[in-house]
Amino acid sequence: MKIFAIADLHLSMDARIEKPMDIFGSRWQNHAENVANHWNRLVTREDVVILPGDISWGLRQGEAMADLAWIHQLPGRKVITKGNHDLWWTSVSKLNKLFDDITFLQNKCYMAGSVAVCGSRGWVCPGSDGFSAHDKKIYERELIRLGLSLDEAKRQGAEHIVAALHFPPTNDKLQPSGFTALMAEHGVKTCVYGHLHGKDAFKNGLKGRLDGVEYRLVSLDFLEGKPELIYQSEE
Repeated sequence: MKIFAIADLHLSMDARIEKPMDIFGSRWQNHAENVANHWNRLVTREDVVILPGDISWGLRQGEAMADLAWIHQLPGRKVITKGNHDLWWTSVSKLNKLFDDITFLQNKCYMAGSVAVCGSRGWVCPGSDGFSAHDKKIYERELIRLGLSLDEAKRQGAEHIVAALHFPPTNDKLQPSGFTALMAEHGVKTCVYGHLHGKDAFKNGLKGRLDGVEYRLVSLDFLEGKPELIYQSEE
């Protein structure tokens, strides 16, 4: 089994949604087709693909269904966490009844053998420019959600933990945060995140190791549409 990750698909398959992405640069030209080509070449039915948020431009679940169906037809098991643009996201219990190969993750973990996939949306971190009292409230709520997910992994006896956030786990000064502290405390091996787009923004994401955790930016344009291999079983 292999585990891949790619964030920020920003799909708009529904005819009611007009959101062309190629206005954001060449890496977004035919981006869904590009992702599908890489995905079909790399991923098998036995593999897992983590999608850390910003899945669909749909505003309601009905408008996102074509995008979710497109993901469903790709090989592998998919684990989706929420992004800031996923306004279509309804209750997790309802979403998890839609497809047998897609898990929508919130407050829980997904077990792939002895590997736990944990995560939350995350949020902007303290020390970011303009960080407000409103941001602090959401940040603290997302810390609770990540903590619940990581605690569930421990209860499930996970031997290896992968964490997925949509937002970067630090501010743009790359200073430690509550998110990085939680992941270090729970022995997370790898954290993947997205949200950052464009060469100027890529440098604002923590990459490499901090307190034993490996941090990897997996936004679609950073990966040029190719799902990133983050774990492979030794069997």
